[in-house]
Amino acid sequence: MLQFRFSTVLKELSQSNLKRPLTGIARNKSSSPNPSCFRTACPDARVFSKVKTFQAGGHRPLCASPWIRAFCTKTEGVIDATEQVKKDEDATTAKRRKAGILPSLEDLLFYTIAEGQETIPAHKFITALKATGLRTGDPRLKECMDMLKLTLQSSTDGVTLDKHLFKKCVQSNIVLLTQAFRKKFVIPDFPSFASHIDELYESAKDLNEGQVCAVPLQVADYIPQLAKFSPDLWAVSLCTVDGQRHTVGDTKVPFCLQSCVKPLKYAIAVHDHGTEYVHRFIGKEPSGLRFNKLFLDEDVQHRCVPQTVNIGPVHHIPGVTPPLYTDKPHNPMVNAGAIVCTSLIKQGAGNAEKFDYVMNFLQKMAGNEYVGFSNATFQSERETGDRNFAIGYYMKEKKCFPEGTDMTSILDFYFQLCSIEVTCESASVMAATLANGGFCPITGERVLSPEAVRDTLSLMHSCGMYDFSGQFAFHVGLPAKSGVAGGILLVVPNVMGIMCWSPPLDKLGNSVRGIQFCTDLVSVFNFHNYDNLRHFAKKLDPRREGGDQRQQNFGPMDYESLQQELALKDTLWKKVAPAESNDDSSTTVVYRMESVGERS
Repeated sequence: MLQFRFSTVLKELSQSNLKRPLTGIARNKSSSPNPSCFRTACPDARVFSKVKTFQAGGHRPLCASPWIRAFCTKTEGVIDATEQVKKDEDATTAKRRKAGILPSLEDLLFYTIAEGQETIPAHKFITALKATGLRTGDPRLKECMDMLKLTLQSSTDGVTLDKHLFKKCVQSNIVLLTQAFRKKFVIPDFPSFASHIDELYESAKDLNEGQVCAVPLQVADYIPQLAKFSPDLWAVSLCTVDGQRHTVGDTKVPFCLQSCVKPLKYAIAVHDHGTEYVHRFIGKEPSGLRFNKLFLDEDVQHRCVPQTVNIGPVHHIPGVTPPLYTDKPHNPMVNAGAIVCTSLIKQGAGNAEKFDYVMNFLQKMAGNEYVGFSNATFQSERETGDRNFAIGYYMKEKKCFPEGTDMTSILDFYFQLCSIEVTCESASVMAATLANGGFCPITGERVLSPEAVRDTLSLMHSCGMYDFSGQFAFHVGLPAKSGVAGGILLVVPNVMGIMCWSPPLDKLGNSVRGIQFCTDLVSVFNFHNYDNLRHFAKKLDPRREGGDQRQQNFGPMDYESLQQELALKDTLWKKVAPAESNDDSSTTVVYRMESVGERS
């Protein structure tokens, strides 16, 4: 059987017009010659279209796909030829690039921006870069921007870059830049999307309703320091999961996170301790009550798993004994739950160490952009926080805290976290980190575990907007968290994070302009969790927009045309099936010819 197969394959190959000799025939020198140990990786489509594998009782092609061009039989003791083939092809590709036959990615990027010219003005490169949504201050582009400054100093006029200088600038960040200019980011047509955001911003700007820091049953100076902000302030910032940025309005004005910090510290607690432990102290249900109500979920013990049921291993923190299943806060997005959640962070440490720990987390989430602290707001909250002190003492009576917790110290820490400052721009990166599964988009650093992100977004969706949570989930359908400083932290999972900020609040404590912007956003774009992405034709999908306009953007020297030309010249043999078992216990490894265009 083996002899028949081997001789047939040789006959087929010998009748073909080979352009290059067979490579990759290898044997283990320590073993005896085995005629069945044969493989080939010749990238000649005309040869391998004729190769067939014969089986007992007839013969059949190795694969019906016309792209399958090669096969080999491998038995024990045979050296894998794929590495040698790859080395041969890499060497060939390198020679062709060196000879100028095959353009590099740097060349293609130059041709894309230059549009047929011999040089590129630096300002044109920067303008084209910003049009993709990337910023020159993006941490991922630091090497490129630093090299650009140095290179312009050595250029003849200090303004333009020839191909050599351009390649020198971009080579350290060529992968990211190639993705950007080929419109491979989550929002391909970013300028068009940004213009829509600007329109929504202007539409909400005209609203003059609401009161600064107005909370029902309380005067406007609920937190006196917050009441000092101008009601005219209005800002929107967004950051996509690819690091595309857009801001409009008063986006550099610092403001306190207030309740917007609640999902962030909950995410930290889950990241550190896991979901099971955190929810021994805090529930998961919407309360249906005001966020600062003196009320606990008294029925929680009847809905918990009985102690007699085996629920698997339980992870305890050394020295900390969780309470029995009794009354506990409804969820971590109301004040009672947020205070208990605060007690779970860095247990056993002092407030100074705890505060630095949370600040470090938030700075990583923000990509090291602005995260500060307002001591005036902290003092203001502590002086007027009688309701929160009442909630704290009530929960202490009900044994809601971990054993050994200093409740008054925890309240101080709680007020500190509410007084952490951000700008719209830095907070949008935090939201984008949640949208990106815990990875900060502009640094690529893993900040939060997938479990922490998933649970945080779930609770933001059901409980994040005070008494408006149900309405918001229905009409907007996205995870969000509002705060009495006027911020709304909005997450579009796997797409982007948004921070809206405007101090005037409605009667439920949410930013009037922020609510209007979020509502308008999902009326224009299909971002609602339950919008059908395939059949909802009435809304725009920015994840697809602009894909058909790429050929018009760059003219005859556009990247796509050059990439197609490259695909005709450069091929790669790729193993698509690890092994295919044959009747004689040998294996068949399948390769296909894949062009660069396909891989991209």
